[in-house]
Amino acid sequence: MNQDQLKQQVGNKAVDLIHDQMIVGLGTGSTVKYLVEALGEKIKHENLTITGVVTSKATAALAQKCGISLKTVDQVDHIDLTIDGADEISSDYQGIKGGGAALLFEKIVATNSQKNIWIVDQSKLVDKLGKFPLPVEVIPYGSQKIFERFVKEDYQPTFRLTSTGQKKKTDSGNYIIDLHLQQIKHPHQLALKLKRQVGVVEQGLFLDLVNMIIVGTVDGPKIIQAR
Repeated sequence: MNQDQLKQQVGNKAVDLIHDQMIVGLGTGSTVKYLVEALGEKIKHENLTITGVVTSKATAALAQKCGISLKTVDQVDHIDLTIDGADEISSDYQGIKGGGAALLFEKIVATNSQKNIWIVDQSKLVDKLGKFPLPVEVIPYGSQKIFERFVKEDYQPTFRLTSTGQKKKTDSGNYIIDLHLQQIKHPHQLALKLKRQVGVVEQGLFLDLVNMIIVGTVDGPKIIQAR
């Protein structure tokens, strides 16, 4: 079973947790793509009323194509659950997200959700976070100064670039600086330190947020109750 099949497996499994009249946060990325497509089919075949709250323009476009009704996070009074992918999940269920450059919207939706579910293939499970580069979203003005401070901290920073070599912009028009840390020993301390940097909008450590993890394995989806 290849990685795409594992992603599809967990996307399909996660749809089983979505029921009529729910308001659902829809994450961003290649795994969530399968979820959104499966949810669109479920809504159509079961005639469900589901409202989606998306975390990126890309997810919004796909959800609309699949016939899912959408509202913004400010247009709903609650979010029943949010389903999203993750780039790394540690053994104590902390995560790194933002490989799709949507970490700011993803964190806004996640922190306003009653329940958070991450859907991943088994390659995303690690002992300690850090091998996957940690994304930090920064405003363009003064971003070089932030970058230089990260160099002094030995964070091994790189600006995320487009295929044409331009600095990639998020849906909010910000830049992403990826920190190549290899291992994050104290994620809570690092998260606080990064957020205190003037010009940093958000960072990709998603801590103490996830309730359930659905992991795609060759033996079928495995459900982990995180908290």
